[in-house]
Amino acid sequence: MVSLAEPTTHGGEKPLLDLLSDFIVELRRAGLPVSLTENLDAMEAVTHIPIEDREAFKYALGATLVKNHAHWKAFEVVFEVYFSLRGPEYDVIGEGDDAEGPDGEVAPGDGQQPQGGGGGMQALTPEQLAEMLFKALMNGDAAMLAALARQAVTRFAGMEPGRPVGGTYYLYRTLRNLELDDLLEQLMEASREDAPEDLTPLEERLERDEFSDRIEQLKREIEAEIRRRLVADRGVDAMAKTLRKPLPEDVDFMHASREELANLRKAIYPLTRKLAARLARKRRHGRKGALDFRSTMRHSLSYGGVPAELKFRYPRPAKPEIMVVADISGSVAAFARFTLHLVYAISNQFSKVRSYVFIDGLDEVTRFFDGVEDIGEAVHRVNTEADVVWVDGHSDYGHAFGVFWERYNRDIGPKTTVLVLGDARNNYHASQSWILKEVQQRARKVYWLDPEPRAYWDTGDSIVGEYGNHCDGVFEVRNLRQLEAFVEKLV
Repeated sequence: MVSLAEPTTHGGEKPLLDLLSDFIVELRRAGLPVSLTENLDAMEAVTHIPIEDREAFKYALGATLVKNHAHWKAFEVVFEVYFSLRGPEYDVIGEGDDAEGPDGEVAPGDGQQPQGGGGGMQALTPEQLAEMLFKALMNGDAAMLAALARQAVTRFAGMEPGRPVGGTYYLYRTLRNLELDDLLEQLMEASREDAPEDLTPLEERLERDEFSDRIEQLKREIEAEIRRRLVADRGVDAMAKTLRKPLPEDVDFMHASREELANLRKAIYPLTRKLAARLARKRRHGRKGALDFRSTMRHSLSYGGVPAELKFRYPRPAKPEIMVVADISGSVAAFARFTLHLVYAISNQFSKVRSYVFIDGLDEVTRFFDGVEDIGEAVHRVNTEADVVWVDGHSDYGHAFGVFWERYNRDIGPKTTVLVLGDARNNYHASQSWILKEVQQRARKVYWLDPEPRAYWDTGDSIVGEYGNHCDGVFEVRNLRQLEAFVEKLV
């Protein structure tokens, strides 16, 4: 067990208490909401866990500090940086290979040898190393995969102390030399040969999934090994700053990478469920209105004239009708896609939802969402099938608003809330802002959501200020967190 009062050190560096404190600070910098109570819970939890049991130590911290599954990956990265297995074997980059057994074989699982010890794997030819890797993947030998990952990094990554190169480069070099592209098919072929009978389609699929998982595990071991060696070379604080990435809900819609967009798509589903439940609870608990004096006095007669039971008026607020008008050109397309997804996912909070998308032409796309179960598929159809390019494919807000007003102005009423999604970069076309003024006079509310930073508004060809004069609110919505906050105000 670990006593935080004792000057326990980790990797010959800081006392454990200081390391845990720095770890909590870095989690907060990465965006995880860690409260003081959770901090104290984590400190208490690790006093019951031997630090040598790294997995138990990791999950004890995770159980007390992580409240959202989408935050787990960020937690793992920070944990690897602060609690990686750094010892003498990592003091010099490139060393720390596996111990040699009595017959010249590598002892599985014995991955920590004192510095300069050499190791049986260093004498292996590339062909022998590839054969060992194939067998480890075939047998699911996790200890051997970890040992091979360390050897692959030593042999192929080309890491040098003090070299200012990111871990992605070393990972690419290592994986390229391992030639994993054809390995999955080789494993499947070997599995078919070893099977007593022909594999059924289900068995083949399960085998493929199992081997794919093992290959991904190997990649994760290699990535973790590179990270450990970089930490040993550059220090904890420098690596934590380098590896810090925004949480899915803080990723900027307009600058998200392909991987970040994939994480956003995963994060949107639990967000919609949580938001729908929260809005329903808010509507249910917000029903109590002003005191009904007449009803209170009438009921007081049964108590001898004492108003013992107060009666209130119960307002019946109508659910708002939503009209979404979204620019789907260029970099704002991702913002429009996630906003449409979120609005339709909680559509039961609105009496009606109608949506329109535009670039230089405008098309109503409500039909794509009617009666569908997979909102993501409907949003994909919007981006591929909507008739929105009428001239040259460059945003023309004025022309799009003109078409919207001409075709749909009679559908706007006092229960209608209009949401306009876009950066208001009009390519110096006529603004036609008078249309938005007319819409505001007819509608219940008009809101403009802009995915650009507020500092960029009204610069260049942005005319969001001109449009904002005819809106009930203009909001900066650059990520899921801001979008969630706006939708909560909307209902």
